[in-house]
Amino acid sequence: MRVTARAAAGELLGSAGLAAVVVGSGIAAQRLSPADVGLQLLENAIATALGLTVLILVFASVSGAHFNPVVTLVDIALHRRRWSTAAVYLPAQVIGCISGAVLANAMFAAPAVSWSTTSRSGWPLLLSEVVATAGLIVVIFALVRTGRSHLAAPAVGAYIGAAYFFTSSTSFANPAITIGRMFSDTFAGIAPASALPFIGAQLIGAAIGGVLVVALFPSSATSEPR
Repeated sequence: MRVTARAAAGELLGSAGLAAVVVGSGIAAQRLSPADVGLQLLENAIATALGLTVLILVFASVSGAHFNPVVTLVDIALHRRRWSTAAVYLPAQVIGCISGAVLANAMFAAPAVSWSTTSRSGWPLLLSEVVATAGLIVVIFALVRTGRSHLAAPAVGAYIGAAYFFTSSTSFANPAITIGRMFSDTFAGIAPASALPFIGAQLIGAAIGGVLVVALFPSSATSEPR
């Protein structure tokens, strides 16, 4: 399937919206509840879960609402799509997430670009990213391959909101948003030195999730997401 400019724009705008929600709600939470990290995380998680649900509903008919390189790569691998899709979607997702993070910084009068100094390292966090990403892939493609893709928006939003708390990494589960979050030295940020191991763990998780999808849901009932 040929990727249209409309689909590419959907991925860029949706990814920018996602980063703005994640980073912006993180900044707001940090300022509203400066003495309570647990409450900050709750506020960040609720806003992300709701915002992601809305963004998927808005852009699903435009681009498939991937907003995530691992979702795009697994979709291509499972549904035999052209790899040229990745050449368009992945840059759009990364540029979108960086733009959304910069926008969030600006909306809260923070420096437009400030490299995060929040170190997120250690095997427990990397294991969490493997688990979070594998789970996300299973949630999405289990629904797609059983004809229930109309439930993806609330299911993905609920999963990510829950994964903020059941993983020690707070569930990035997305290489593009990981890159975007490097550009904000705020609650949701990640230090550049921590980003590459996170992305590696996410790729491993995506591969595991893809294997589980094939094993548990071997037949595809629909061609979504794009």
